[in-house]
Amino acid sequence: MKILDVTDLSVKSGTGLALVSNVSFSLEPGARLGLIGESGSGKSLTALAIMGLLPTELNVSGSVLLSDGKTASQQILDAPEKVLNQIRGAVVSIVFQEPLTALDPLMKTGKQLAEPLRRWHGLKGATLQAEIFNALDEVRIGNPKRIADSYPYEISGGERQRAAIAMALACKPALLIADEPTTALDVTVQAEVLALLDTVVASRGMSLLFISHDLAVVSRITDSVLVLKDGEVVEAGSLQNILNEPKHPYTRELVSSAKELDAALTISARSGGDHDISNS
Repeated sequence: MKILDVTDLSVKSGTGLALVSNVSFSLEPGARLGLIGESGSGKSLTALAIMGLLPTELNVSGSVLLSDGKTASQQILDAPEKVLNQIRGAVVSIVFQEPLTALDPLMKTGKQLAEPLRRWHGLKGATLQAEIFNALDEVRIGNPKRIADSYPYEISGGERQRAAIAMALACKPALLIADEPTTALDVTVQAEVLALLDTVVASRGMSLLFISHDLAVVSRITDSVLVLKDGEVVEAGSLQNILNEPKHPYTRELVSSAKELDAALTISARSGGDHDISNS
């Protein structure tokens, strides 16, 4: 059973301007797909459509089916909010570029993490407290108690993003959407967060939709790539094929740019060994 099946997804503005046009792709359990394109290419709109979070002034058509891999798929695009609230978190969760988008600046981090744990798992008291620390420990936060007792503005950007990831993972979703999750971080922290996502997704057997404008970053964590430009899919395929034989001019530009980045020279392949994008 597919975890995610997107068919002919189109999004238009209230004036009829096409923002996303006939986008189709799917994800099997445990699969990883990189959605890549420049700003304005429709990446984040696609993610919001999958989450059922598109602004009401936008017109959407097509089909977005989500499943936890155990039960029948649910159509997202016409689902009522009551149904969507049962799907968000339990079936699909999202990590945004800026963690303050997901974190309430006026609520301590631990209390925010407690909400999904209490709601979905019925935890309370000492059991809930222990699970909060476990969740923060899973995302490699060195001092879970300090983070739990801090407001988001009292911790670093990297710690905030790790806490946001912990919240997204709290309900054990079948699909994690990571929308530019490392763009706001420095290079060192970016690498740490990518390694964290790679490990957690693999250990849980989750599906991953990783959204970025940077092919070098996408290459570190996904198996396949979907290239968007001006709201349309211009190329799709395995990571290896995209790197070795890009067909569309825009994809060739992305590959060429990635090869110029020092950070893209060595890509760790989960199948074993190092993959050097410069030799692809």
